[in-house]
Amino acid sequence: MATSFSWSINAMFTVDTPEPGFVVNALWTLTGVDGQYTASIDGNNQFTVQEGTFVPYADLTQDQVIGWVQAALGPDGIANFEANVNGQIASMQNPPVSPQNTPLPWPTAQA
Repeated sequence: MATSFSWSINAMFTVDTPEPGFVVNALWTLTGVDGQYTASIDGNNQFTVQEGTFVPYADLTQDQVIGWVQAALGPDGIANFEANVNGQIASMQNPPVSPQNTPLPWPTAQA
C-alpha cells in the first residue's frame, strides 16, 4: 500500500512590517498514513517574503501557507521529508532487531 501524505499548519508567527500580520514563521506537520501505520514529522519555515500578493492574516487559508512551505522546501526537500516519514512507517511495519546483552558463556571473575 502506498503512503498517503497530508500537511497541516500548527502555528504562525507574524510581525507588523512590511504589513500588519506579515507571516515570518510557520510551524507545520507532515503526516503519512499507510494502512494501519501513521507517522509524522514536524518542521518550521521562516519567510522573508510571501509568495504572490500580500494576503491579510485573517484572510489566509491553511492551503496558502502550506503552499509557501512547500515552495520553500522545493521538490527535493518535500521528497526528503516524505522519505523520513516512510522510514518511520517501515520501522513500524518491520521493527529493527535490537541486540541483547547476552551473558558470557564462561565463568567470570567476581570483583
